Amino acid sequence: MSATVLIIGGAGYIGSHVTAMLRAKGYRTFVYDNLSTGHKELVSGPFIYGDILETERLEDVFASHRIDAVIHLAAKSLVPESFAKPLFYYENNISGTLNILKIMLQYGVNRILFSSTASVYGSPAKMPVTEEYPLNPDNVYGFTKLAIERMINDTGKIHGFSYFVLRYFNAAGADPDGKFGELHVPETHIIPKVLDVALGDENHVVVYGMDYDTPDGTCIRDYIHIVDIADAHVRAIEWLLEREPDGSGLALNVGSGKGFSVLDVIKMVREITGHKIPIVEGDRREGDPPKLVASSEKIKNILGWTPEYSDLETIIRTAWNWHKNKRIEIIGPSHRFILAK
Repeated sequence: MSATVLIIGGAGYIGSHVTAMLRAKGYRTFVYDNLSTGHKELVSGPFIYGDILETERLEDVFASHRIDAVIHLAAKSLVPESFAKPLFYYENNISGTLNILKIMLQYGVNRILFSSTASVYGSPAKMPVTEEYPLNPDNVYGFTKLAIERMINDTGKIHGFSYFVLRYFNAAGADPDGKFGELHVPETHIIPKVLDVALGDENHVVVYGMDYDTPDGTCIRDYIHIVDIADAHVRAIEWLLEREPDGSGLALNVGSGKGFSVLDVIKMVREITGHKIPIVEGDRREGDPPKLVASSEKIKNILGWTPEYSDLETIIRTAWNWHKNKRIEIIGPSHRFILAK
């Protein structure tokens, strides 16, 4: 495959895995990222530093390279922070995407794959969640993603470019070879936070709400392995490149179809690591639905995609292998990533 793909936000958790898989399949790639949450050390291939709000800098990328398709992964994505800083989220996520779309049209780039989220569904009453379920986000982050989906849909129809939207459920796990994994500073996701306790970096894990209407009282989520997510991206890009742009597109779920509670995750970490994981009960967080599990029948039927790594044991074993071998050095207000040998 000789196509060139620009991965915006490609230095992050999902982007690093997607870029590596694309390059392994013969694609040319360029990663554009402001490194606010990503890490240059995890980028495969050419890297360009920049922000999606920096219109001129982003335009230079399109002017300097022939780009066949764009993967848009750049976003602020913390639900609690989105409630505290709504304008920050609206500006970065929505205005940043507006910049991307305008520049794509200017330079005749007519294929885009957008990284969306299960948060666009809000708190569904029925499981599993299909793509036909009403889109009703109950947090600012989810609303920005829904607004972007609609922006891409409308722009595609009017200007005749093709698009693909992937609505992830809970990305988890790490590259089985230990080259790439989840790394946020500070960490906010449940699996790495529990693994921090197993490593002794934290004394306990806080469980935010143990009185939900679920079998054990804790939130249930659909965890999907990062390698399976990357595979979905490659298949979606191939789908886009195989067709002439015609103003149409698809929005599909990416999930395992299975739900595990917070306590299920903690139990599995205890079994795999052999460490005790003390629990402290915390208050519920605003915007956390009790249960969120995907139906991924459409993506299986359309792209032939099947999750191969998304059983909970594989997710946590690969995450643990990565977690044991990564290291962060704090340098003043910033940080530097090092993969321990």
